[in-house]
Amino acid sequence: MVIPEQTLTGRILIVDDEEDLLRLVSYNLTRVGFELITASNGKTALKLAQSERPDLLILDLMLPDLSGVHVCQRLKKDPATQGIPIIMLTARSSETDRIKGFEAGADDYVVKPFSPRELVLRVKALLARTQAPSAQSTKEAKMETLHVGPLKVLPQDHCVTTEEGLTLSLTNLEFQILLSLAQAPNRVRTREQLIEAVWRDGGEDMSDRTVDTHIKRLRKKLGIHKDCIETIRGVGYRIVRTQQMSSS
Repeated sequence: MVIPEQTLTGRILIVDDEEDLLRLVSYNLTRVGFELITASNGKTALKLAQSERPDLLILDLMLPDLSGVHVCQRLKKDPATQGIPIIMLTARSSETDRIKGFEAGADDYVVKPFSPRELVLRVKALLARTQAPSAQSTKEAKMETLHVGPLKVLPQDHCVTTEEGLTLSLTNLEFQILLSLAQAPNRVRTREQLIEAVWRDGGEDMSDRTVDTHIKRLRKKLGIHKDCIETIRGVGYRIVRTQQMSSS
């Protein structure tokens, strides 16, 4: 998919304590039009994320003060910064490390050494999914509100509310997963189907455990309504209406 560069301008915060890497990433992103902010430690990164509100954050896991996982968790717990998409950039390549990154709230994971061109493409793809207007958000704006048991999913507002009147604080990925399930209530969506529907570009690096991690986080935020999402062992997930749920 060709992504028009003029729709993907923005400010990016790069956090890494390696000066050569900061220069490399900064050069490749500024040459395609992005504005860059840099930080060499976690504490500075947290302050800049709060004050500058970047459109995207590229975050190293190994920092001299706070770990990248800790920084990511702090940002995702803060309502003011939880919507900032985060790409983990690290030399740690094991599946366990990837899962830890996604559990902390990362939206993507790039392993060092990396291709600068691939990193730029991943930044563009992630911004295309999270920035508005985009082709996807335009399509969703035309969709009607979905009612699934005690949940009301509003694609046009990227919002989910409960029958108690609570608005759920979901990341873009969590919302897209819930939307994908809500579009076909009581029907099983395989992990492969969810990867294709939610991650689109870059989904080839996603694993079943990545999907499971995001479902786990989503269920936690659903609270008393976590049973809306049912696991079909060996297959995938579906969103269901239990007897305890109100009909809609």
